[in-house]
Amino acid sequence: MSDSLYKLGLTHGDFNGVGYEVILKTLSDERMGELFVPIVYGTKQLFDYYKRLLEIEIPLPVHVIRTPQDARPGTVSIIECGRGRDARPDITPGIPSGESGLYAVLALERARADLDAGLLDGVVTAPIHKETAHGVTLSDGVEVFPEGHTEFFAHTHPEEKPMMLFTNRTGLQVGLLTIHIPLSEVSAAVTREGIINAARRLERILKVDFAVDKPRIALLGLNPHAGENGLMGTEEEQILKPAVKDLWETGMLFFGPYPADGFWGNAAWQKFDGVLALYHDQGLIPFKMMAMNDGVNVTAGLSVVRTSPDHGTAFDIAGKGVADPGSFRAAVYQAIDIIDKRKDYAEHTSNPLPLNAGHRRREGREFD
Repeated sequence: MSDSLYKLGLTHGDFNGVGYEVILKTLSDERMGELFVPIVYGTKQLFDYYKRLLEIEIPLPVHVIRTPQDARPGTVSIIECGRGRDARPDITPGIPSGESGLYAVLALERARADLDAGLLDGVVTAPIHKETAHGVTLSDGVEVFPEGHTEFFAHTHPEEKPMMLFTNRTGLQVGLLTIHIPLSEVSAAVTREGIINAARRLERILKVDFAVDKPRIALLGLNPHAGENGLMGTEEEQILKPAVKDLWETGMLFFGPYPADGFWGNAAWQKFDGVLALYHDQGLIPFKMMAMNDGVNVTAGLSVVRTSPDHGTAFDIAGKGVADPGSFRAAVYQAIDIIDKRKDYAEHTSNPLPLNAGHRRREGREFD
């Protein structure tokens, strides 16, 4: 067992959802202990409750610890993030509550603090219920929990611009220009500068986190049929096409805009390394239809690593033992892969040889 294994924080999400089930099912395979050091941010009481309810055996020793520095390979660690060991939360699988929202936020706050302090290599988050979590006041002065995980982890990195990105094992990477805003506000949020900046971020993410040397990126149109040359909307002619032209002139392989329905329906995404969708459902409805059981949500573009499954709390099946852990397990794998890829990228680009340097002399021979 190597002490060099990555330490990943696993936040329990809304404890009345499927968070504990997918975490327990993932950790029920003892080989996970050879892959990473799991640290569950939740409570031992909730962990044991779902372990008994769902009759899931955990082959690795389970310990409560105070800090990630106490976690050891070959064990499952729990960091208590409730209201104290004597507290008895009201566990009602399938029914969200203010209490379950509070516990979800407490776990996220502690995990984020440890991640930002460099005590964790990455965090994998189980699903939260945005309505109950949104009502929780944060301890760092923020009045309420923001719209979602992406905004939450970006809060302590104001100089960095995150991108909500979804990926799966087939190599499908979908980045979103806008995230959690009403559909009525999307058109105003689509700007030439915003597209250019998002495309550049996506290109760098694909290079650093996915080891794509020269990414090919597709841009989806905003209007039906990508505007039909202005007949069904002017955004493509006035904003999207000029942005594509600007980036082509810099050498970026940026294509589009493509009519979204035909792009997904004809599997055109297979020709690209990344897709830039303009709003949430434009990218995520087709993605989840293709990758619901192995899709991963990545908070990309931050200096820290955070992933999650691509599904929600699934209250309708919570506590019934039928939740599929595939997406959560894939999120663990993806976090480890991104950490590795970033290390490789840093190593390979730390002292690059100059390009087009002319003739050099090596072992008495000249070469270009």
